[in-house]
Amino acid sequence: MKHHKFASKPPLGWNSWDCYGASVTEAEVRGNADYMAAYLKSSGWEYIIVDIQWYEPGANSSTYRPFVSLEVDAYSRLIPAVNRFPSSADGNGFKDLGAYVHSLGLKFGIHIMRGIPRQAVHANTPILGTNFTARDIAHTNSICPWNTDMYGVDPTKEGAQAYYDSLFQLYAEWGVDFIKVDDIAASRLYHIHLDEITLIRKAIDNCGRDIVLSLSPGPAPLEYAEHLKANANMWRMTDDYWDLWQLLHGMFERCEKWYPHVGEGHWPDCDMLPLGHLGIRSVDGGGSDRWTRFTKDEQVTMMTLWSIFRSPLFFGGELRDNDVWTLALLTNKEILEVQQNSHSNKLVYSEGNRIVWTAKNNNNETYAALFNIGEEMDTVRITMEQLGLSGILKVKDLWSGEEVGTIQNEWGPEIPPHGSRLVKLY
Repeated sequence: MKHHKFASKPPLGWNSWDCYGASVTEAEVRGNADYMAAYLKSSGWEYIIVDIQWYEPGANSSTYRPFVSLEVDAYSRLIPAVNRFPSSADGNGFKDLGAYVHSLGLKFGIHIMRGIPRQAVHANTPILGTNFTARDIAHTNSICPWNTDMYGVDPTKEGAQAYYDSLFQLYAEWGVDFIKVDDIAASRLYHIHLDEITLIRKAIDNCGRDIVLSLSPGPAPLEYAEHLKANANMWRMTDDYWDLWQLLHGMFERCEKWYPHVGEGHWPDCDMLPLGHLGIRSVDGGGSDRWTRFTKDEQVTMMTLWSIFRSPLFFGGELRDNDVWTLALLTNKEILEVQQNSHSNKLVYSEGNRIVWTAKNNNNETYAALFNIGEEMDTVRITMEQLGLSGILKVKDLWSGEEVGTIQNEWGPEIPPHGSRLVKLY
């Protein structure tokens, strides 16, 4: 499928939600883009994503203000709030911000909610290029339970496709490379919105620009995996994920269910990496202004699981505040090689608190990720037979870069609670 080529490898980027909630400003986006260009671009990081409510002038946290006035153009389309994104003045939208991100050699993305603004429906504004209005296509019983900005679009109505086409024509004009669509993969009230996903897929195909499509929130229903692959590049396997061990613990089961559907251009998504400086103006996830609550062992475990599973990686913290440790987590060349280029990724076993995954690289070398998700120090073993290997092989620890010995029959390191090892056998 053509759109699979838009994200042939799992994307790497930054998203504004974990640190700024709905309130990020243009200056903060530009500042994080500058950091990515200086410190992360050489490691393959490239996407800068403005998350939800960039059209809400008064947004000040991750708490949505209900039924407030939003910035909407004459054709029922949300546009950036000028007080937060000054370069959007005079109908410029995100053109200048997108161009700035592109000038750094990076890619630009935005978050949208599915549907059409309630404000446009109430004003009954037109749909660009048609005789239809917002009221003609709105599904006013299809609402989001946690955000009041939108009504759903009724896919059976004439003008529905034209509305989504007009949205993505606008985003293409802005230079958008990535769209995260929310309240669509697993709506709390209505399950998955298959027909609106199809409308959006067609709109991207019609807009003339290669735009990566990410669907939220999760957990996306496993039974619709083929529909998701046929229409999107990423879809969330989880509801909002935060820096809490129980959420990381639960991700192992999600990865076990979804790994058969990982493939070129279609990536089940473990959600963002809540690392570094979080919660600056976001109170979601039960926290406030803080550094990640994950221990260092838990941070390594999360990066190891996301990488051996080949989840997209989207950093959620304020990049400019990164310390040496956090930057090292994001720029380990061999870990990113696993996440970007490994294949044949699969679970070897999950027995109690011991979990092992494996994958191959293009030199036919074998990766093994060993996890201890328990509360005590434990020995996690892997045998040559389980990996389909024979002979004597060297073992290299990919996080430390150190050679740790050889394996002939089995290898069983001691791993601390909530800890992991990721090694290459060759």
